[in-house]
Amino acid sequence: MIELLFVSHLFFFMPKRILYASLGASALLAIGCQSTKSTTSAAKQPAVVTLGKQIVPASEFAYVYRKNNATAPDYGTRANVTEYLDLYTNFKLKVLEAEQRGLDTTQAFQRELDGYKQQLAQPYLTEKSVTDQLVQEAYDRLSKEISASHILVRVAPDAAPQDTLAAYQKALALLQRVTSGEDFNQVARQASEDPSARDNGGQLGYFTAMQMVYPFENVAYKTKAGEVSAPVRTRFGYHVIKVNDVRPAQGEIKVAHLMIRATPGMPKADSVTAKKKVDELYSRLRRREDWDKLVTQFSEDAGSAANGGELPAFGTGRMIPSFEEVAFKLQKPGDISAPVQTPYGWHIIKLIEKQPVPTFEAMAPTLKSKVAKDSRSELNRAAFLKRIRQENQFAEMPPVRDAILAQADTALVNGRFKSETFLSKFPSGKRKKGETTVSADAPLFTVKGKAYPIKDFLAYVQQSQRPRAGADPRFVMQQLYDQYVDQSLTEFEKANLDTKYEDYRMLVKEYRDGILLFQLMDEKVWSKALTDTVGLQQFFTANQANYQWGPRVQATMINAASPALLTQAQKQLATGRFEVTRNTPAPVAFRASQSTILPPSQTNLDRLAASLASDTTLSLTVTGRVKRGEPVALAQRRAAAVVAYLTGKGAPASRISTKTATKPVAAATALLALTSTSTAVLEESLNASNPLAVQIVEQSFQKGDSKVVDEVMDRGPGTYSVQKDGRFYAIIIEKALPAGPKTLSETRGQATSDYQNFLEKQWLGQLRTQYPVQVNQAEVDKLITK
Repeated sequence: MIELLFVSHLFFFMPKRILYASLGASALLAIGCQSTKSTTSAAKQPAVVTLGKQIVPASEFAYVYRKNNATAPDYGTRANVTEYLDLYTNFKLKVLEAEQRGLDTTQAFQRELDGYKQQLAQPYLTEKSVTDQLVQEAYDRLSKEISASHILVRVAPDAAPQDTLAAYQKALALLQRVTSGEDFNQVARQASEDPSARDNGGQLGYFTAMQMVYPFENVAYKTKAGEVSAPVRTRFGYHVIKVNDVRPAQGEIKVAHLMIRATPGMPKADSVTAKKKVDELYSRLRRREDWDKLVTQFSEDAGSAANGGELPAFGTGRMIPSFEEVAFKLQKPGDISAPVQTPYGWHIIKLIEKQPVPTFEAMAPTLKSKVAKDSRSELNRAAFLKRIRQENQFAEMPPVRDAILAQADTALVNGRFKSETFLSKFPSGKRKKGETTVSADAPLFTVKGKAYPIKDFLAYVQQSQRPRAGADPRFVMQQLYDQYVDQSLTEFEKANLDTKYEDYRMLVKEYRDGILLFQLMDEKVWSKALTDTVGLQQFFTANQANYQWGPRVQATMINAASPALLTQAQKQLATGRFEVTRNTPAPVAFRASQSTILPPSQTNLDRLAASLASDTTLSLTVTGRVKRGEPVALAQRRAAAVVAYLTGKGAPASRISTKTATKPVAAATALLALTSTSTAVLEESLNASNPLAVQIVEQSFQKGDSKVVDEVMDRGPGTYSVQKDGRFYAIIIEKALPAGPKTLSETRGQATSDYQNFLEKQWLGQLRTQYPVQVNQAEVDKLITK
């Protein structure tokens, strides 16, 4: 239950679309909750530019230009307006071509646009003044943190009145018990319908604003420490709340962390290695090694490692509890914690600063977003519905409504409601005194003169019904009627947003055009550049001068924690082959006095054959052995049998060798020894006792790739020793690589990007020929203010 009370902060991430790909800037408008009314004009809008026979209205361009350029230093200058018009013209040419090809008529396009329209409408389906009040209230409450306990009596949000009354009376009885002297936590353990209360006595710990459902938070903040509230209703039921303590908010804390990943499901060996790494790093930090250097080199949180491990500031209830608890216990900036485990791995936390609650201005945008998702948004919706009832001239027909409600019966609560059957209950022909004649097409209510007939409401009831055994039919019908009215008012408002609000109308147009642009750009430029291999090669060859290597060296860099480790690594690297010590294959077992491989060993060999086939760095040595009393020649046959089995399973014979052990052993076996040419295997072996002991990198280095290699790369082939930042390096330069042309495979990413730009420019030239561009300079000049 506790996790249900705490609000989940859901964040919506709109799929990334390149809406104004040719503009090089986002065309999206952060609209908040403003409501700029539209200004309509019957007169035809003048064009700012004409594309063939298609005009671009001057008002449209002026709106988009002001929105996307208002803060630019050169806003309003002739150069800025002209440049933006050229970019916007390119954009509209692409959209025009998409329309000419009918891309705006497909079902897929309409589905996607409708989805965006639903999202874009949300800020306009709210009440700004109520939002502002709720944002201010939430901010004021953030200055305090409350520790509370509760007792829950469950009741469904749509429970019948009698069930709601029974739950309320039960909650009142429990309130009477605790106010009469019984221990609150004990009563919670005995009677609360929150399952967690049996263990925690109803205690919820500390929380602040926006972390509980709003009705619960509201009462908790209005109850003094040591006091117990009257029952309060939330979507979970009735709560009796006891406030245990009220303290000033801890504010926010800013920390950095060094993380080594360790997830609950990872292999045990990897988990042990992760713990060794973090312990070694903590020891080094305790010896005052540089935090930023170790985070950059070893932290496995890619999002923060480049920034010294720094995380966004957070407050109570906003981080994993184990992480948050340790972080808030740090006292002085620079203090570091011992390693703490979370579901994501091991963390060493460093305190950067403790911050008071931010200013209202700083928090308002975030709070506004949370208010929209929080249960307090129900207050906002009620105010919104009240306003649009008035604005849209909502008018009910009470006699018709009451007649419908009065005829509700058990078919509705049993889930068997049918509109045709329901309508047959009403009188037809001559009406008696007091009767209300109801026909399917009779209006139930109107919105700005638009009639909503009874048949549409009854269809809604039939679709929305669900079995609710024991419920009062009239009560259920009333709930459905209220829901239908609210839905109808909201849908009417949504359908008329584009005539009421210019911001909304223009934003929908931008999204529409952006979707069309994305589809056509993908076909003509992005995907084409990826699939047109012949065209890409021709483009690359024609522009070879743009794809050149600078001076480089082919080198191996060994980075070690001590001179001894560096020497050891150099000696082993010189051998060229390194023993694989992790997950070494088990000895192969044979039948006594035979060279027949036993079934369990065959399973192991199957896995080994797959490894040898897929990893070309691996080589295997098979050593055949015999038991006492067996002929030595049998050892050779056993080794040969293993080789035959492996090659039969796809392992390459060229990387398998055999040996024969002449000394008898206790079991009929063959030993398997794997070696590898991969320096990663050598690195793993050297790091067995200290995960940070040695790092080995083999590659070609240009200037700037490595500060250590930069110091010696001009000296030519050879081995060079460098000591830097407490580490010991050996740089083995094999050869200097002169400046020269890159191959396409070496620079495919950059070449593909350049080819896309080329294709786009080529395509725009074709579009300008197909749709001649004529600029109305008089309208352009109206935007020039500097």
